Amino acid sequence: MQNPRPEKARTAGLQQAEYLLSVTRLGQLPTDSGAEVAMAGRSNVGKSSVLNRVCQQRALARVSRTPGRTQALNFFTLGSPDQRLVDLPGYGYAKVPEAMRSQWGELLSQYLRSRQSLVGLVLVMDIRHPLMPFDCDLLRFAAHCQRPVHVLLNKADKLSRGAAKQTLQRVLRAGEMAGSTAQLFSAKEGEGLPELQSRLTIWLEKSPPPAAGNNNESSKGGEDSHPGQGGEVRENYSP
Repeated sequence: MQNPRPEKARTAGLQQAEYLLSVTRLGQLPTDSGAEVAMAGRSNVGKSSVLNRVCQQRALARVSRTPGRTQALNFFTLGSPDQRLVDLPGYGYAKVPEAMRSQWGELLSQYLRSRQSLVGLVLVMDIRHPLMPFDCDLLRFAAHCQRPVHVLLNKADKLSRGAAKQTLQRVLRAGEMAGSTAQLFSAKEGEGLPELQSRLTIWLEKSPPPAAGNNNESSKGGEDSHPGQGGEVRENYSP
């Protein structure tokens, strides 16, 4: 019997993903050890489908017909409690009450700033509508917190190959993308799956980064500055 190929063995943990818990308050977070990657994105970009596809499980993350239903940080272990994926609440959906959006914003900003085991952030976008205002806000805030970001242009099957490649290049040239990476992806067809799995595996095998949120030079306007004003970021991210 042949041993599995190295890349298959390295990504095996993703296929062993199991739901751990849902968190609505910072005090509920699991032990801050090991390594975890968070997935973020607007409520209608197919984030749950991406999570199901990357872990090759049909119902790991609930796929709702009503965007905005994810109201917590959902943690999944990957064959080991020291490696986790985190499904963040979808943002930017108008029907979510303002009070709930405010609660999510505080939870997300604190999580992104202070979570030591967070080694990377996958930002899922609809390739037909990339770099929406909330996406740009999150990119700036992640840069402020010194969090690596990999942008996933999902639903690439909705465009021709040429149009998809042009959109990818346009996104990579955007100022908000400085230091971030991006790729084409299709949760429906599986396009880009090996590349994404490789990215996640590399991140999860890394040691956690230094304390986040201390990169004051990335915020020209200081802690109370806001995005859209000379590239500044605000201290609290609000979805």
